[in-house]
Amino acid sequence: MKLLFVCSRNKWRSLTAEKIFEAYSAYEVRSAGTEENARIKVTAGHVGWADVIFVMEKKHLRRLQAKFASELIGKRIICLGIPDEYAFMDEELIELLKSSVSSYIEVPD
Repeated sequence: MKLLFVCSRNKWRSLTAEKIFEAYSAYEVRSAGTEENARIKVTAGHVGWADVIFVMEKKHLRRLQAKFASELIGKRIICLGIPDEYAFMDEELIELLKSSVSSYIEVPD
């Protein structure tokens, strides 16, 4: 299963998620950001590649819908509701990501 994690700048939240979930062999994982200055900016290619897209906030979902409406048809998109108040690989962020994502996919212990 191919998982795409999206936040604003792809520096903290989505990058942390990528690092966590790429350790599980059942998943291929990428991350990207919606902002112009993102580390890796989300493209139509990312959206087309993904089986499941996890966005951190509703604004990321709105940005994807505005830019990639046709590519999103039939895609499973999940808003995790994780605010931009964590640093890269923050322990609290890791736990929040694991618990949030495990509602939608299998996350081994």
